[in-house]
Amino acid sequence: MATLPITKRGAEKLKAELHQLKTVERPWVINSISEARAQGDLSENAEYDAAKDRQGFIEGRIQEIEGKLSAAQIIDPAELDAGGRVVFGSTIELQEEDSGDTVTYQIVGEDEADIKQGRVNISSPIARALIGKDEGDTAEVQAPGGLKRYEIVSVSYL
Repeated sequence: MATLPITKRGAEKLKAELHQLKTVERPWVINSISEARAQGDLSENAEYDAAKDRQGFIEGRIQEIEGKLSAAQIIDPAELDAGGRVVFGSTIELQEEDSGDTVTYQIVGEDEADIKQGRVNISSPIARALIGKDEGDTAEVQAPGGLKRYEIVSVSYL
């Protein structure tokens, strides 16, 4: 199985979700199934069906998270020293050449990506265009609105 890069923060978030599922959600749904069984006829028991569906979701999510964590290569951006080079986990301030607008992105793993919070997936077009570049370099990104050119203003490892 291939390793999946994930930041330390992302791994902690997955571990917290796994803990929540195992210690709160799973016992709750087991109790719900028991209560529904106690009501008698299971063939027409909507609470039982809903609880079984929820149990299936919870068990599937637990397996998914455990699989991701077992294949994870946890990277702490604060421990990186890439000398101004864009690498996984780095935070990059960019300036669009045409408009002069500045944006800041952190390159993260698939499960952590959230463009509203400035976290872009390692496999996204912008991340692929930035990886390996240095401060002061220009990156060309094929965006849905056309080709955009960004200057890398700064690279940090937070």
